[in-house]
Amino acid sequence: MTAQGAPVTLLVIAKAPVPGRVKTRLTPPYSPEEAARIAGAALADTLDAVLAAPARRRVLVLDGMPGPWLPPGIEVVPQGAGGLDERLAAAFALDPGPTLLVGMDTPQLSPALLAPALGGWAPGEAWFGPAADGGFWALGLTAPDPALLRGVPMSVPETGAVQRRRLGEAGLTVRELAPLRDVDTAADVAEVAALVPDGRFARAVAACRGGAFAAAAGAGRRGAGR
Repeated sequence: MTAQGAPVTLLVIAKAPVPGRVKTRLTPPYSPEEAARIAGAALADTLDAVLAAPARRRVLVLDGMPGPWLPPGIEVVPQGAGGLDERLAAAFALDPGPTLLVGMDTPQLSPALLAPALGGWAPGEAWFGPAADGGFWALGLTAPDPALLRGVPMSVPETGAVQRRRLGEAGLTVRELAPLRDVDTAADVAEVAALVPDGRFARAVAACRGGAFAAAAGAGRRGAGR
């Protein structure tokens, strides 16, 4: 339970998996249809994790229209206008209580990874999930304040550092979740699919023609790190 005596609201910010509009950095080697299939599987695995975690509300903040991929038990609200910082800020304005936001790019997400931020929050705390690319995959606020996100440069290597510093400058005690790797490139696809081989994401990747290239890219990156 949180300091307010109620479980956390879980937000998932996502794009509908429409070919040509989602995961465009995966094309090539993947086709737009394959990239959309991979994105849809990542979103489905993420929603499964959210449904399995204790929450007061579970809300999908969606750019696009929901489809048959949407499971029951998830509220859907449209994303706001503007850049990503404005859309994240608008998402946090949806609920005045303790709120944890995640994206759709970490299909390795699990209730266990979320658990530290779903237990007990003290007043003035924030939760921050760093991403391997310098961004963040999760952000939790005891008392959501959209101003904490507006103006943070998004999708750049310093995004996470700027956002974390913004939290500290607001006087919040920042607690960290485990770092995760976002799925942005073909090499990311291969690495993350290997982490969760039994999920929808890995099955979707295996079914795509571009998967051989992605697997080779992932193997090359692992070898370079040795």
